[in-house]
Amino acid sequence: MEPPKKSGPRRPVRPGAPGKPGDGRARAGSRPPRPAPGKAKAAASHSANPHPARAAASAGGKTEPQRIAKLLARAGVASRREIERMIEDGRIALNGEAVSTPATLLSSLHGVTVDGVPVSQPAPTRLFLFHKPSGFLTTERDPRGRPTIYDKLPADLPRLMPIGRLDMTTEGLLLLTTDGEFKRQMELPATGVPRTYRARAFGDVSQNQLEDLFDGIEIDGIRYGQIEANLERRTGRNQWIEMTLTEGKNREVRRVLEHLGLQVNRLIRTSYGPFHLGELASGAVEEVRQHDLIIFRKGLKGGKA
Repeated sequence: MEPPKKSGPRRPVRPGAPGKPGDGRARAGSRPPRPAPGKAKAAASHSANPHPARAAASAGGKTEPQRIAKLLARAGVASRREIERMIEDGRIALNGEAVSTPATLLSSLHGVTVDGVPVSQPAPTRLFLFHKPSGFLTTERDPRGRPTIYDKLPADLPRLMPIGRLDMTTEGLLLLTTDGEFKRQMELPATGVPRTYRARAFGDVSQNQLEDLFDGIEIDGIRYGQIEANLERRTGRNQWIEMTLTEGKNREVRRVLEHLGLQVNRLIRTSYGPFHLGELASGAVEEVRQHDLIIFRKGLKGGKA
């Protein structure tokens, strides 16, 4: 991950200079800067006419309400997108009445049911490391009946959602969580969590070609950001290449290497952020300690424990 650029030294402000910060007075005849029209309108609307649920919570000193889709995702019911589909299908109700929009604001899940079953308040977020074997889809079910990771996971685990995806033939580290909101945060490109892969590829490539990927590359109109790539070793015309990236676009590693004229015949994800595959056996699952998870979440961009 590229370190943040340091800004240059600030230009000192001459005391008493008109119109400058710290002056304490505005230049004669000048007008105060106007906020952007959209921001001004939003700010005025939020303060002058807040949502009734937010106003009631503020007046009563209660926790500010959140969208029902976010609360249900946080409780591990499903991802936000899946919850939106469940609301469209009339499967989610509040006090016996079907919820009509995922934007419904609530302070708690009291009275909320899914398929007639009451929803429990969210438990602490849990995170698991899973060594996904090749030959399994990262999905809950497949219309064609192909095996999925849920066919491989132990039956005594809580309901888990994958953070990101691995292709059917890609193996290695897959993170699984009980918290749909945490899943969403981890998958956002802006979060910038690095993922590292080891690829075995057939063909010829030089270290210089791989180093050029550090500046990003465009393939078929799709821009791929910075990639750190190193040639580990060669075995005949096969070579092992280690690649670290932060975007995780669909089939990114395979497409970039194929663009360089290589044929990927094995792909393993070895780490995701500070979590490593290590010696975890294929098909095995290991839970991350709460202490380590809390520290990691605090360090995420905009993260909360």
